[in-house]
Amino acid sequence: MENNSCIRIEANIEQIYACKENILDLDASIETLATALNLAGNKVRLQILFLLSQEGELCVCDLSDILSMNVSAISQHLRKLKDRNIILPNRKAQTIFYSLNKEYEQLFSPFFALIANDQILETA
Repeated sequence: MENNSCIRIEANIEQIYACKENILDLDASIETLATALNLAGNKVRLQILFLLSQEGELCVCDLSDILSMNVSAISQHLRKLKDRNIILPNRKAQTIFYSLNKEYEQLFSPFFALIANDQILETA
């Protein structure tokens, strides 16, 4: 196994302290983004988020039909997204429709634009 080490002549202490302070100050934002990206890192959940961004709102049955998956599997994905407030439920009579939380819609919109224009491989 290779031994990786850092050899530096002089540390920039001011830079290190400034970076430490900055990263601590941004901890909540970093945590929020990490959680959102972690959840969106699943193909089915990313498809759900993309569909909600395109359609505004869909119910579990709509998503089940579109993605050719059973309602139970879709519901599990929706629960994970709802528990982190990434999507929002809206009951209309007997049916619950889901929409993308506006804050997360803004966060994901650059990615969804690349998907919609089929440009992911061009930018990767």
